[in-house]
Amino acid sequence: MSKNDSFEQQVNHHKSGFFVLALGALGVVYGDIGTSPLYALKECFHGPHAVLPTQENIFGVLSLSTWSLMFVVTFKYLLYIMRADNHGEGGIFALLALVPSDKKKIGSKTRKFIVFSALMGASLLYGDGIITPAISVLSAVEGLEVATDAAKNITVPLTCFILFGLFYIQKYGTEKIGNVFGPVMVIWFSFLAILGLAEILKSPTILQAVNPIYAINFFRESGYHAFVVLGSVVLCITGGEALYADMGHFGRKPIQFSWFSFVFPALLLNYFGQGALLLNDPSAASNPFFGLVPKYFIYPAVFLATSATVIASQALISGAFSLTQQAIQMNFLPRINIIHTSGGSKGQIYIPLVNKALMVSCIAIVLIFKASSNLAAAYGLAVTANMILTSLVFYFVAVKNWGWSVIKTGLLVSIFLFFDIMYFSSNMLKFWDGGWFPFTVAVIMLSLMLTWKRGREELFKQIRTMKLPFNTASLPDYRGTTSLNLPSNELSYFEQVEQLNVADIPTEDLIPKVLSVALMRIPGTAVFMTLATKGLPTILLHHLKHNKVLHERVIFLSVSSSDVPFVKMENRIEVKKMSSGFYRVIATYGFMQTPNVSELMLRVQELHIKDLNLDETTYYLGREILVISNKTKMTNISKHVFAFISRNALSVPSYFNIPPSRVVELGMQVEL
Repeated sequence: MSKNDSFEQQVNHHKSGFFVLALGALGVVYGDIGTSPLYALKECFHGPHAVLPTQENIFGVLSLSTWSLMFVVTFKYLLYIMRADNHGEGGIFALLALVPSDKKKIGSKTRKFIVFSALMGASLLYGDGIITPAISVLSAVEGLEVATDAAKNITVPLTCFILFGLFYIQKYGTEKIGNVFGPVMVIWFSFLAILGLAEILKSPTILQAVNPIYAINFFRESGYHAFVVLGSVVLCITGGEALYADMGHFGRKPIQFSWFSFVFPALLLNYFGQGALLLNDPSAASNPFFGLVPKYFIYPAVFLATSATVIASQALISGAFSLTQQAIQMNFLPRINIIHTSGGSKGQIYIPLVNKALMVSCIAIVLIFKASSNLAAAYGLAVTANMILTSLVFYFVAVKNWGWSVIKTGLLVSIFLFFDIMYFSSNMLKFWDGGWFPFTVAVIMLSLMLTWKRGREELFKQIRTMKLPFNTASLPDYRGTTSLNLPSNELSYFEQVEQLNVADIPTEDLIPKVLSVALMRIPGTAVFMTLATKGLPTILLHHLKHNKVLHERVIFLSVSSSDVPFVKMENRIEVKKMSSGFYRVIATYGFMQTPNVSELMLRVQELHIKDLNLDETTYYLGREILVISNKTKMTNISKHVFAFISRNALSVPSYFNIPPSRVVELGMQVEL
């Protein structure tokens, strides 16, 4: 084989991989925005906030929809927001991690505002994750009502059944199902384009609506009513956040290619096709999408639409799993059970608690709202609010991290915010019609994240400063003078242990003191897990206090999260050997990875501590018993909520994958 042949094969392989990613993006990234034609124009011309389907209104709404897709999806997200990739990963937490932590670059108050904005954006995505499966599947099943009025009685039960099945199969993972996502969405987008094109050919004058002057005239003539309808127009761009959140799965260029070559043209053709239908038959406003479908093809169309909405919902559900994992790693949520469903794909996870919560919530709101038109009032508010928050955080990343010009970046983001705030304000008019729901979900999630973050910080402070309880008359001193130059003959055993509870002395200098208070050293290895990367773990002091012995090998293990999504194994472990058999191991994981101590210790044995016998290793963990008091400035409600969450969080051995038979837990009371 010649060099030229080899190079040509590499190029072809690269191209095939690129097209596979572009195909996959059709299903995962564009599932949400790709099913918007089912309900977007319908809500503009049929419902409590609709306008009459006159020619002027149809042209105006189509022009608004076209330029909303062009500006928000194409210009804002594809060309600018997706530049903010954190080692290839996107999403609100990845964006937050790009904000510098250096106080010289950004003040503490400003950073708190940015963190709050990012957390609020993440919380809003949970609300969106509940509404999207419900409205998408419900709007697809409602297509049966076009075929027969008898379907009205089964629409809601059938939707609930489909949603239950969708959430039930999550435990099997999305890897196998994901293989058919792309091909199904190819059929779906082709179907959208064919339906729209067939109707456009009957009324080609509808293509004039691409002119933005029609949108301007629509606002000029309709005024406030046009502003109200903007809240329905925004439904056509509700998948914009998915472009950024799912960037790590497919890459920026495949996502952009799929949009420009296939998705965007298909959406425009279908929307303009619906507009052409309304020009000829205004009565079709009750469901213009299925009005495009020939009567004999209604049932296959409903099946295809339902399949597409299930795929769109799958993307949102998987996104909720990833979002939760990131929040846990960044200490914004407590430990919960995370199941990796694929050995080869690091992004394939299943979180039972989140899955059950989403399932119950989705089915509940279908039963409450009963129709997609009612749900449309709740849809859009969370997305537009999140668009505003993403724009704000993007500004600080561009200026503080990339060094962009304050003036030029400010002008760019001001343009983003102008449209974001317009969309958000129009959706706020629907707040009491259903928009309250995603905000209620967001407030609950935000409160939980802030409470957990603040509670963990206060807990850590208390553990670092707390004094160990001891009885000064209980035991005499057993060993000689300590390395801290304390007269040992004047101190009891417990007092000597207490003197080790210092953080400003190097660990190496404290080791002689530790040895001096241990009555003997026993065979084996003791691993003390600790949050701190310096000083002595509090759990070690409790161990000495109660057991008075020390293993021949002692490892202080700290597991922390980085501001990058993934940390390779070769860069994950730092081992520092100290004197007298003491080691400090610091393991760093990305915010999209779940720690695995068993795997970690095996790596330590292979590369750093060759004589480490994992079968003779004991893991010492602390179990905090929280006592509500006036020690911290947290409100009483926050303290009780934090204590409740702590009691119900997944145990440390389960979350960190530590063999339970090798774990010793020592309890300590901590006052909050």
